Formats: sequence, C-alpha cells, structure tokens
Amino acid sequence: MVLLRVYHVKKVWLTVPLFLMIIYLEGETRNQQIIPSINQSKNLTFSAADMVIEESERRLPSCIIIGVRKGGTRALLEMLSLHPQIRVAQQEVHFFDNETNYGQGYPWYLNQFPALGPDQICVEKSPSYFVTLKVPERIKEMNPRMKLILIVRDPVTRLISDFTQITHNRIDKGLQIRDFDSTMVREDGSLALDTYGVDTGVYSTHLLNWFKHFPREQVYIANGDKLIRTPWQEMNKIENFLNLQHSISRSQFFFNTTKGFHCLVVDGQTRCLAKSKGRPHVNVSKDTIVKLRRFYKPHNYRFYGLVGKDFGWPEE
Repeated sequence: MVLLRVYHVKKVWLTVPLFLMIIYLEGETRNQQIIPSINQSKNLTFSAADMVIEESERRLPSCIIIGVRKGGTRALLEMLSLHPQIRVAQQEVHFFDNETNYGQGYPWYLNQFPALGPDQICVEKSPSYFVTLKVPERIKEMNPRMKLILIVRDPVTRLISDFTQITHNRIDKGLQIRDFDSTMVREDGSLALDTYGVDTGVYSTHLLNWFKHFPREQVYIANGDKLIRTPWQEMNKIENFLNLQHSISRSQFFFNTTKGFHCLVVDGQTRCLAKSKGRPHVNVSKDTIVKLRRFYKPHNYRFYGLVGKDFGWPEE
C-alpha cells in the first residue's frame, strides 16, 4: 500500500486513448514523483476532470544502474538485493534504449518490477543505458531526481572480459571465433578502434552526456575492482548514496577461491553468480595490452577529473 496525493493539473498531454487513466503514485517521501502511465509517441489533450486515481503496490525505480557492461552490474544488483529495503528487477529491462519497449510506455515499464512495501524501493540495471545517447534525456523526462549508479573497471580488463563473453557465446552457438590480438590490432600494428567494445571504455565521453541531464550528486561511481575485493565496503557507500540505513555487512559475503570472487550468504546459504561470471579470460599478448592502455590513458585521466577520483588503472 502506498500513500496517494492528488496533484492539481490544468492540462496533461497524453498519448493513450481516453479510456486509459493516469496513475499518480507517491513513493517514499524523499522521492515523491508523478508517474503517468503513458506512451509518449503522440499528443492528446486530457483534463484533470477525466483523471482517475488508483492504488498500486508497484512504483517506478528510485535508482537505476546504468552500466557499464562487464563492469560488475549483475554482481552489484545481486548485492543490493541483500538490503531489506531494496527489491530488484530480475532481468535487464532495456526500456529506455529499446524502441519497442519504450513505445509501450510507462505501464509496461512499471510491470517489470515487483510489488513494494511502504519503505522499499526498486532498482533495475541495463548496462547499455550508459552508452546509448538518448537514454539520459528519457530517464530525466520520467524522473529528473533519479539516482544513478555507474560501476566501472579498468577499461582494458573490461574490454577483455567483454570479448571473453562474446567468444563463449559464439562457441555455444557453434559460430566461428577470432582471437583477441588479431581482432584488436591491425596488420600495420595500429589498434582497430572501431571494434565492438572499445568505445565503451572511453568512460569520459559517455559520462559527459549524462552530466548534461543530471547533476554530479545524483550519479554514484562505483569501483568495480573494489566490489570484487571488499564488496561490503562499496555497498555501505551505496547505502549512504541511497539514503538507506546500513544493513549489508561483511558476514553476508563468502570468498569463493575457485571462482575468484565473493558469493552471497542468504539465510545461511551460499549463493554465487551464474557460471558465466568469473570465467578465465581469453589469451591476450602483452603488446596488445600495452597498446590498449596507452590508448585509454588520456581518456582515463579525463574521467578521473570528471568524477574527482583517481582509480589508478594501469598505464602500460
């Protein structure tokens, strides 16, 4: 059950037939918002007298993990689910970056989330949001006070991890694969910068697009490397960011030496991420790594300046 408040609106522009309603929902008092269940492809005048108020246990997310791909978004979402005040969408929603999904409007988006208690919030993660140009503006249109989490890793490690996943996916489908070095480095020794995944690691360029629409204080930059080593410390910082009481503790994590990362302890039982997580990376030559690190170096420094923090990623 959620609290409801009637908002006085002189004119509302809708994109749905007149028999559909607008749902006005109010979540926790610190994040009040009007949530219209509309599809924004057309305009239709609708007066306040025609509106219907209805209760719902579902609310749109108060926080979205916007990326980055292979930065630890799934692990972060699973860890957030340890908090009793957080519920999460189980699958990547891809609402704001998928035209078909976005065309179905907020009602479709709302239905991707579980029902909430009065003190709970919901969170989703879709890593491609970070690199999709139109997503920040779309999220701002829905809720300009949305809290955003970006989790990043050394861009070279991230790229190799991304390539590793693609390689295993192609093997599973019986498709031909290529080795990392010949894919990333041309015959003349130059980097193939137009190769899929390289641009994702240029974090500064993508982040500037987000900062056009959201202030710095609404974007938390999570350290993916620290999430692997000491996840409870990173989670405590995120609890602060979300204005939640501290609930996630070190006792809720168990380091799995076989997988090389922490698993979760839930109700006395150990729960690890899917087998696709923590795979050994594909073989990469030292020369290719050096070339990639030199390429990313200036972009990394620009990123450090934007977020006010030096992540200390390798430069050679």
